[in-house]
Amino acid sequence: MLTDHVQITEEKLLSDNWYILKRFTFNYLGKNGQWTTQQREAYDRGNGATILLYNSQADTVILTRQFRLPTFVNGNPTGMLIEACAGLLDDEHPDDAIRRETEEETGYRIQSVQKVMEAYMSPGSVTEKLFFYIAHYTADTERLAGGGIDEEEIDILELPVSEAIDMVVRGEIMDGKTIMLLQYLRLQQLTNSLN
Repeated sequence: MLTDHVQITEEKLLSDNWYILKRFTFNYLGKNGQWTTQQREAYDRGNGATILLYNSQADTVILTRQFRLPTFVNGNPTGMLIEACAGLLDDEHPDDAIRRETEEETGYRIQSVQKVMEAYMSPGSVTEKLFFYIAHYTADTERLAGGGIDEEEIDILELPVSEAIDMVVRGEIMDGKTIMLLQYLRLQQLTNSLN
């Protein structure tokens, strides 16, 4: 791989146990005009999508709660994390993937999704780009079992938006993608531009 300021000279597979971990050796052209040789590791788990389900009549959102081992080993005493529904694209278009994930995790069968942004969540070490969505639901939205598939054990939470925002402030919601979606929703509410 070659650009005008980066030349990858070696790509070494370190692990493909869960996803793909590689070490890259590359030459980098600095602002001073000098080339330096550097090494970095990158974890590739594919791209993903996340969604916040919002009921504008009740002013509520649907979130999930599940065990996340990395948070447990980094100080979360229970390992349980409250999050917006999310999942990998698995070679699907992001719109289709997030509808599938929404049904698998929450049980809600939604048709219309609104893409609000794309973001790299941990660009220093993970290749993943997330596609962020908002979708409306009501008490009449078709709902199946939800709760995840395979080994997933997912609790579904319906919360007032104000309570979810307060949970962020209190440190009870610590997931970055969820915080971003809640803040996006609150900004849209404040500017009255969310349909």
